[in-house]
Amino acid sequence: MSELMSEAVELMLVGMGFVFVFLIVLVVVTTLMSKLVMKYAPIPEPVPAPAPKTNASNDAQLLAVLSAAVAKYRSDHKK
Repeated sequence: MSELMSEAVELMLVGMGFVFVFLIVLVVVTTLMSKLVMKYAPIPEPVPAPAPKTNASNDAQLLAVLSAAVAKYRSDHKK
């Protein structure tokens, strides 16, 4: 039984070592890729969005509709 346990521990250590080395390689490669991308393709400057065009008559009509809806809601829910 002792030989079986020593083989199990050896297999466990080899497996854990492989995973540890793989994770280190993954971190290094990801860091290098990030640096390369930032060097050759920097983040572009954000372009401000154009201001929406509004029409005064549309604004007045919208205000009237919203006011009517609020008044209707308040009258229906008064107790």
